[in-house]
Amino acid sequence: MARPALLAVSHGTSDLDGARSIAALVARVADRMPDADVREGFVDVQQPDAASALAAIDGPVVVVPLLLSQGFHVHHDLYGIATERADAVVTAPLGPDPLLAEVLALRLDGIGRPGSPVVLAVAGSRDERSVPDAEGMAALLRDHTGRQVDIGYLAARHPDLPSALNASPDAVVATYLLGRGFFFDLAVRQAGDRPITPPLLDDLQADNGIPDPLVELVISRYEQVESRS
Repeated sequence: MARPALLAVSHGTSDLDGARSIAALVARVADRMPDADVREGFVDVQQPDAASALAAIDGPVVVVPLLLSQGFHVHHDLYGIATERADAVVTAPLGPDPLLAEVLALRLDGIGRPGSPVVLAVAGSRDERSVPDAEGMAALLRDHTGRQVDIGYLAARHPDLPSALNASPDAVVATYLLGRGFFFDLAVRQAGDRPITPPLLDDLQADNGIPDPLVELVISRYEQVESRS
């Protein structure tokens, strides 16, 4: 019996580097899953939109949100299109997860002084369901590194990143974003002269540019749902 297709849905961005990094992640997942049809879709900016991408797939589909928290896009956009298909299911978003803490910790190595406090730069959402996910990710990073980790939001919530940095003068900034784009540019501006890590999908030391833990995370989200179907 054929495995369900995997539809990886990201937010979408007009930033070329950000778009390439998401495409590279999906390509790496496809390479690791030769026995499944792996497709890509978006909730904004890029095409195909998630609804069109889902409609183009025949048979069972597992929709994996390439998003870091619960929120409007997961619960409205993706659950919305999946309710029209009895053979489609939406997984949990990528965050929070220990694999993300692993990548964030690697990014922090060599940034600032050893053991310096960290402000986790989070995109932010008006959806209340995003808050425990952000706090959970901060807790995972705190446990993984043993450092003080606070949150600074880039939109919608408080404390915003400048306020969080003002409250922690020695802190460095850990970028909790998948790729480059509007929010990363904003984080760089607001960080000023503070050390700041690159987005999660930037891996300058890897030939393929995509950290293996992120590939594993996408596949694990798919397999957790597949095993229950």
